[in-house]
Amino acid sequence: MGRIFTKIADFIRETDKLLLSLCIFSSLYGSLAVFTATRYLETNRPVLVQLLSMVLGVGCAVFISAFDFQSFLNKWYLIAVLGLVPVILTFFIGFAPEGTDDKAWLDLGFTTFQPSEFLKICFLITFSNHLVKVKENINKPKYLLPLCIHGAFPVLLIHFQGDDGTALVFAVMFMSMMWAAGVSWKYFVTAFGAVIVASPIIFFLIMNDEQRTRIISLFDIESDILGATYQQYYGRMALANGGFFGQGLFNGRLTQSGFVPEGQNDFIFVSIGEELGFLGCLTVIILLGAICFRSLKIARICKKPSGKYICVGFFAMIFAQMVINIGMCVALLPVIGITLPFFSAGGTSQLCLYMGVGLMLSVYMHRNHSTIYLGE
Repeated sequence: MGRIFTKIADFIRETDKLLLSLCIFSSLYGSLAVFTATRYLETNRPVLVQLLSMVLGVGCAVFISAFDFQSFLNKWYLIAVLGLVPVILTFFIGFAPEGTDDKAWLDLGFTTFQPSEFLKICFLITFSNHLVKVKENINKPKYLLPLCIHGAFPVLLIHFQGDDGTALVFAVMFMSMMWAAGVSWKYFVTAFGAVIVASPIIFFLIMNDEQRTRIISLFDIESDILGATYQQYYGRMALANGGFFGQGLFNGRLTQSGFVPEGQNDFIFVSIGEELGFLGCLTVIILLGAICFRSLKIARICKKPSGKYICVGFFAMIFAQMVINIGMCVALLPVIGITLPFFSAGGTSQLCLYMGVGLMLSVYMHRNHSTIYLGE
């Protein structure tokens, strides 16, 4: 018993209490927002799932952080299999929950599971390990090409699954980790130029009619308020209705009545804005911004390159989802089905986020090559 208390004391002393506190507070804030946004549904299931996933997630984070993150990188092949198999299964037995268009979920009977969220965490591990292996020769084409294939694989896999929003997040993670590993800026300029040149092909030949309509409608948000811009039109109205201080908890007229679809999920930022106003939205941005900043801080103080890459990848994941989600809520970006980290309803998303937090805590606690926990 004394050894257990010693381990607990060691964890409290050594862990990054600031990062963990920021994440837990964000989850509690998000759970409150989910509760208010789903009051009109007359069910407490969304908020109960949110709270349960937070508790399980924190437990997973603590457990993962007890091991040196390098032990996970050493088992990269096993991590890759665990991440890829569930995603591949969605092509055969996947289903689309109500309110979604792509079959990106697995039905486990007692609950549902979105494998792409877990794949993000697996990618942090496998790609960080790959970057370390070729670090000294990373700008040589014969080493750079396999890295690009590694990064493109989850992007294309999730794209063909139908979840282009998550595919975009993978792309941002890939590019950020490549930059952190020291890939020459010339390659980035070339890649950016290639994307610009290929933009017309992507727009006219790869995107479907619905995707093109969502982009075009951004230039006139009132052009199709019963169709493509319905969510964003009423979302913007809800944000305007919130003003500076908001209408108050449980008093969101548009979100409480269900006028804003997915007000507890993709458009949770809108629900917060109507009920808690500009100050509520600013608090969300500050919390997520602080998590991003802390991630980069841990990356800077970690002595192991692999730890730095994990932190940068986690930062890129949170930052990309935050920018894209808020951008589509305020009608600056098209709706592509991206959740707001720690705030949007979704047990899988929150649980996997805390797995990423566990890796971050492990990097922090083992930043100086210490091994005083379970992984010793």
